Formats: sequence, structure tokens, C-alpha cells
Amino acid sequence: MEQAQIDHTLEEIRTALEDGKVPDAIAALIKLHPADRADAFSDLDHDDRAALLPQLDIPSTADLLEELEDDEAADVAIGLPTDLLADILDEMEPDEAADVLGDLPPARAAQALAEMEEADDVIPLLGHPDETAGGLMTTSFIAIKPGTTAHETIEFLRQISPAEETPYYLYIVDQAGHLAGIVGMRDLIIAGPEARVDSFMDPDVISVKTSTDQEDAARLMSHYDLAAMPVIDDVGVLQGVITHDDLVEVLEDEATEDIYRLANVPDPDLGIDSPVGTSVRRRLPWLYLNTLTALFAAWVISNFEGLFQQVAVLAVFQSVVAGMGGNAATQSLAMFVRAIALGEVSTQLAWRSLLRQVASGIIQGIAVGAVVGLGVYAWKGNAFLGLIMALALLGNIVVAAIVGTLIPLGLKAINLDPALASSVLVTAVTDSIGFALFLGLATIFLPHLR
Repeated sequence: MEQAQIDHTLEEIRTALEDGKVPDAIAALIKLHPADRADAFSDLDHDDRAALLPQLDIPSTADLLEELEDDEAADVAIGLPTDLLADILDEMEPDEAADVLGDLPPARAAQALAEMEEADDVIPLLGHPDETAGGLMTTSFIAIKPGTTAHETIEFLRQISPAEETPYYLYIVDQAGHLAGIVGMRDLIIAGPEARVDSFMDPDVISVKTSTDQEDAARLMSHYDLAAMPVIDDVGVLQGVITHDDLVEVLEDEATEDIYRLANVPDPDLGIDSPVGTSVRRRLPWLYLNTLTALFAAWVISNFEGLFQQVAVLAVFQSVVAGMGGNAATQSLAMFVRAIALGEVSTQLAWRSLLRQVASGIIQGIAVGAVVGLGVYAWKGNAFLGLIMALALLGNIVVAAIVGTLIPLGLKAINLDPALASSVLVTAVTDSIGFALFLGLATIFLPHLR
């Protein structure tokens, strides 16, 4: 739904609440798709939320909690009576209910679990870290024994009437629960009524373990174009399934995390509406680190104070060299952070990528340096000043290609997040080397610059 339509519905809700017509406000909210409903609910102030929430039925509240961001869902859940919260959690998908419980204070979560009827489906999910396949999976899946016939399986599906969120794959497990194969709905429908499912199942199942990092699981699902992926334990027993909607959330979270970290924002949960104190506290340390690197670059410049006194025009152009080096390094950095995140490059074969980046840097450095050098010559009428600019740009762009490649690879090799610290280090190197190259060359050619 377009934002304009959501905004219009919000106005209806607010107007109805001002007039004391809570049922009308509920009706306007319920008309929205659950995802849009969560967006609209998030935009309401605290008093409006408090007026609406007690009047929502259990299924609607469950849909709302499933669609809200984790922190908002936890805030809503904390304000609900324990018995009502337990009923709502029973209505939710097990993985979504586990996410809500995991964000609640332990004592409150334990109280809600004690009153839930479907707690057995949720409790196994609470034992896995959030950012692993075990923490991402749901226990809503359909498991069939190998000797079951196609006719029996279809009758079984009719009896249990799976929820629409349940993946439409059948997982074949033995008596001990070990994953043996997978059957798609199409294969089941076209199979003969008396055909056993193990006769037409696919035994080559792509799966992950409960301890697998969620980013690796999402990458596998995307690579093999899977709508759902089974999750097994260390001995091969089927524990749960990751669905495509969880994949989208993981990819969004990981993309947000990498974008933030390239900009030196270490907390992916920060947003434009985060409290000012929290935002400052999380971002300020990295600004201090950037200040230190900037001061180091200033120290490099300070070693050439006498040069500026003799040729003041150098101050005009020094930032061009450093800036172009930083831009070139950011290009390489972005490509390599992405490649590392997607598993497209390994530290063992990194030298090939490095050679390609150096070759690209040389070509780009010559192309940019030639244009800028000619431009400076035409502007200032000094061929040596143009030559210094061209050589400094060539050198710094090549350096940028090297550090933009080696720094993220080096951080990855020592098990540090390449996105978090790369941009600070790359900027420090390209700025300092850019200033040193430009001013060093100017010192060599000083007689011709006067």
C-alpha cells in the first residue's frame, strides 16, 4: 500500500480516537494489511496505542506483534497482562513468539511461557542465539515417515490443515528424526496414490546446522533459490525450518549492518528516531577515532610548513589528491566488503584480486592524473605544478586500490568485521599518503614552482 493511503488511514484513526469512537478506529486499522497495520501503529503516539491495543482481538494482536520491529513488539508485550500475552503468543508462529519472549525480561518471559498452551513449540527455539540458524528457524514444518504413501500423506495434510505460513515442503525423517529427504507438493500430487514418499523424495537435501550463522544460511538459501531450508543438529536430526520471509529479514539486517559500519555507525539498531543520548553515545567514539586519524594527516602536512610559505598555491590543490585517493579507496572497499559478505573472495586467492585492483588503479590514476594535470597547467600556467598533480594522483589512486583491498581482507583474516574498521583505516592511509606524495613531489620540484 502507498504511504499516502496509510497516512489517510492514520488520520481516520486519530480522528475517531479524538471523538471517542474506538471501534471506528479499530475498524480503520484492521482494514490495512498486517504489515501496513504495523507501520500505522508505529506512527501513533503512546496514548493512541494504549487506547487501541486493549480493543484488538487476539489474532489481530498476534499479527501486529509479528510485523512490528523487535523493540516495539517487546514494548507492546511488556504492557499486556500475562494471561493475554500467553494467548497471543500461542497464536503467533513459534519463531516469532520466541523472538518476542527473547526480548522480554527473563522473569516475565518465564511467566508467559508457563501459561502458554503451545510452549513446547517455542522453548526449543529459545536455546539458540538470535543470529544463528537455530535462532532463525521455526518449528512449524511437516515431517513424514519414509513408508508413508502419497494418498496417506495427502489425507494427513487435509486433517492438519497447515497454516499458510507453513513451508509447502514435506521433510522425510526416520524413526529417530534424522532428515532423510524432501518432497515438494508438486511431486506429491503427481505421484501414484500407493507410491511411498521415499520412492520419489530428493535425498540430496541442502541443510544447515543450528549453529550456522544466519548470514551464511541466508546466503545458501539465496544461492540455491530455496523457499525454505531445513535446520538440523550435529547428528542430523531435523530441528526446524528457515522460511523465505526470514531470509528477507536477514538480508535486510545484514545490509543495514554493513552500510552502517562502512559509515562507522557500529550499532545497526540506531535509526533517525533513536534517542539523542543513545545516538551520541554510540557514534561519538568513532568520531574521536576519525579525529585522531585526521590529526595524523594534519601532522604530515605540518612537516611541510616551510613549503607552503614559499609556494602558497600548493594549499589549494593538496586536498584534491587526498580526496581522489579516498574516493578510489572507497570504491575498492565497497566492492571487497560486499564480496567478503557474499563469500565471493577468499584470503587464499586474494592476490589475484589485488593484482586486478592495482591494474585498475594504474589505469584510472593515469586517466585522472592526465586530465587534472592538464587542467592545472591551463589554470595556473605552470607545467611542473600540473606534473606534480598528475604524479601524486596516480600514486595515491594506486595506493588506494591496494589499501582498499588489503585492509578488509586483512581484517577478515584476523576475524574482525571488515566493514566496521575499514573506512577509518583506509581514509587515514589515503589522506596521509596523498598529502605526503603531493608535498614531497612539490619539494623536489620546488625551484620550478617559484
